[in-house]
Amino acid sequence: MIYTVHIKVMPLKNLLDPQGKAVLAGLHNLGLANVEDVRVGKHITLQVNAASEAEARAAAEEAGKKLLANAVMEFFDIEEIIAG
Repeated sequence: MIYTVHIKVMPLKNLLDPQGKAVLAGLHNLGLANVEDVRVGKHITLQVNAASEAEARAAAEEAGKKLLANAVMEFFDIEEIIAG
């Protein structure tokens, strides 16, 4: 069965996010001064052929740890797994 796995990759909370700071400055320049903070990350969608949701989750975990997120600077979260 094919599972669609949605993964969020974000910078670690204690690290500076230069891209987020640039977006925040741009929003303030547009007059959106009420925006307090911006963190910029990635949304990754995987199509996984697996026998079960647990197997699809395990494949996504492995992908996140080995390739999708740099553990020194980022964390990842599997947000959703959809069968079909």
